Amino acid sequence: MSPVVRIYTTPWCGYCSAARNLLSRKGVDYEIIDVGTDSKRREEMTELSGRRTVPQIFIDTQSIGGYDDMAALDASGKLDAMLGLDKPASERSDEQS
Repeated sequence: MSPVVRIYTTPWCGYCSAARNLLSRKGVDYEIIDVGTDSKRREEMTELSGRRTVPQIFIDTQSIGGYDDMAALDASGKLDAMLGLDKPASERSDEQS
């Protein structure tokens, strides 16, 4: 099964857009949690990540930080493995069945 990716974001955040674009280019589905006007969701994000800035990105329950952190994981080749993209396409499609 593919990991669940969640992004805590605001509509006006450029780094949030960059994070969404990177995941979209990789073909990864993700959930957007808008904390721009929802103080309870922002509190949740802060409790889970220990950070108040957006975006905050989670793969399953693991906080990977913000866009810069995710881009560094991508540059190092570690992000694809965390997203389950290092498996052959046939194995990924089998998991989604």
